[in-house]
Amino acid sequence: MESRQTAAAHNNAEWCDVVVRSHASPTRFDDDAWTSRTRTPPYYPDAVTLVPTPDVSDLLSRIDTSAGCSIKDSFAALDLAPYGFRVLFDAEWIVRPSPSTAAANPPRGWTRVRDRDGLSAWENAWRSEGGPTDLFRPELLHEESVAILALHADNGVVAGAILNRSSTVVGVSNVFATYGSDSECWSGCVAYAASIFPAMPLVGYESGDGLVAARGHGFTTTGPLRVWMFDG
Repeated sequence: MESRQTAAAHNNAEWCDVVVRSHASPTRFDDDAWTSRTRTPPYYPDAVTLVPTPDVSDLLSRIDTSAGCSIKDSFAALDLAPYGFRVLFDAEWIVRPSPSTAAANPPRGWTRVRDRDGLSAWENAWRSEGGPTDLFRPELLHEESVAILALHADNGVVAGAILNRSSTVVGVSNVFATYGSDSECWSGCVAYAASIFPAMPLVGYESGDGLVAARGHGFTTTGPLRVWMFDG
């Protein structure tokens, strides 16, 4: 039976694949890892490991290892320092059991982004000042497994998240709030997921304040991950 950590890693790799393919980059899934042959968009890794200890030399042969290359070590089991990589950050995979009953309706104020204008407004709210634009492309709106969620107030989008469904779990990522704490965002995201993807557990990864907020909304940790960066 697939472990919760492995399920989370596979789900995250599928989300990375959707985003990277929307930028017309060639990707592939192998038994040991997901990889992109060309450099991925900002914040997205060039590889996501799917087993604890893949052959590192073989893995590196499948990606662009020039400066800026990053690898998501899904089990925090590799030592990539001898290959010139440094640890960018550590985090924890998180999981929340599926609800006992499906929510009848999405939470008040939350909507699913459906069009280009809505996606542009969502991305502008999500990205930090000076952050990348055109990261989330309209092709994502046609992916049945993806739901981009937005909380609206009088002044526009004030919080959001992204859900991506795989065969056994639903991933939660890009959780943000433009005001106050992330607590309301996590609450709304969890409720929305229960309304459109009922009876499926939620997974993702967080660290720091995000991990604290996720734990406050029913998530538990299921294993570590590490992201490595090559500076060249």
